[in-house]
Amino acid sequence: MRYTHIFFDLDGTLTQSEFGIIRSARHALSKFGIEEPDRDKLLRFIGPPLYYSFDKYYGISGSKCDEAVRYFQEYYDTDAYKEAPVFDGITDVLDALSAEGRTLLVVTSKPQNMADKVIEHTGLLKYFPLIVGPGAEMTDPSKAALIRKAIGLTGADLSSVVMIGDRHYDIEGAVEAGVDSIGALYGYGSRTELKQAGATYIADTPADILRILSE
Repeated sequence: MRYTHIFFDLDGTLTQSEFGIIRSARHALSKFGIEEPDRDKLLRFIGPPLYYSFDKYYGISGSKCDEAVRYFQEYYDTDAYKEAPVFDGITDVLDALSAEGRTLLVVTSKPQNMADKVIEHTGLLKYFPLIVGPGAEMTDPSKAALIRKAIGLTGADLSSVVMIGDRHYDIEGAVEAGVDSIGALYGYGSRTELKQAGATYIADTPADILRILSE
């Protein structure tokens, strides 16, 4: 068994999280007089830290960015976080990996308190002894830093770790942290994006994750 520690991204890898995130992003943007009807543009909020998205895509920076993140989080925390169904086939993957004795972690750029609530609501908490996300003090954590934090908490060798994620942020973070990766093509990224980021493997479906990990 080559990979004994399996790190999963949350949004777009475990859960189809676009619904609650899009609603929360629209709410926050509206506080600044910004109406964004383009769903595809709002999907850019899935993956990177919120601070990055508000600043890069809408020019909301500094103290205003703090406000935007607060508006997003308050709205998301009420009930929008519940609008994130688990992808079909994911629980089968988690059941199989758990039965094999692998250590499963969630490693996400979603703020820690939000990630905890989503995982508990989806019923996936039993699979994950650790959920690693940025605390309130981390305004722009890199995925590599979060992966390194997870490695430190588990004491895993780099060769035994694989990061699974659907966006280039996840794959680039894995490359920077020195671990292998699986690009989850069923999520919100493209094959080109994942390959260019340096994905070790590509999983077209959740079932492909098991196939790759059994090789």
